[in-house]
Amino acid sequence: MFVKADLHIHSMASDGRDHPKYVVKAAKEKGLLVISITDHNTFLGSMIALNYARGSYPLVIPGSEVRTEVGDILVLCPEPIEITRSSHELIDVAHDNNCILIPAHPLDLVRLGMGFLARAPIWDGVEVFNANSDPITNVLTLIAFRNHGGVKLANSDAHVIEMIGSAYTVIEVSSIELDEVLNALRNDEATHPVPGYEVIGIVNRGAWAVRRMLSRGANTATGLQAATY
Repeated sequence: MFVKADLHIHSMASDGRDHPKYVVKAAKEKGLLVISITDHNTFLGSMIALNYARGSYPLVIPGSEVRTEVGDILVLCPEPIEITRSSHELIDVAHDNNCILIPAHPLDLVRLGMGFLARAPIWDGVEVFNANSDPITNVLTLIAFRNHGGVKLANSDAHVIEMIGSAYTVIEVSSIELDEVLNALRNDEATHPVPGYEVIGIVNRGAWAVRRMLSRGANTATGLQAATY
């Protein structure tokens, strides 16, 4: 079977606008069967989302977008791991725990992509389309990595729920189980990126960025720390 997956989403556990439960709800409404909430340097958003998706869809893969000295890396795991900002240590810990490592928006250097270091064989694939990056950057990324080994993902990088699923990856799996999906993400022939933008989502993302700038210093994630997951 083929399933739609958006594996780069943010919630209020880092710099996103919405609570993880609304991320799950929006993903379900948009027909996504697999998601990962990849908040910055934390698995908190994903783990809270599991509470709201348990026994139903979408399947939530525990994930985080980790900022390292070489750039941003999507970490998708069977369960949360200890996060380290050292790329060398992160690679060791992730591989010891059967995680997937994907360089995020590699050619978007303004947003701390790692550039052509993303071609290194230590990664499981690369994010070739990011709906938060400009079209020129995305086209260059698609061209630069079209013959690259490993999986190629398209993701929304949504910070507001209106952007969820604007870009996604079609994954071929035999069942919608965590181990099955993670194994498929190691097979480049089982994944097919579907680029796209969502105008309303981009507008709301801009409005949210302005609100965050005006209220800089407020920690929206604090209230989530007490959540049960």
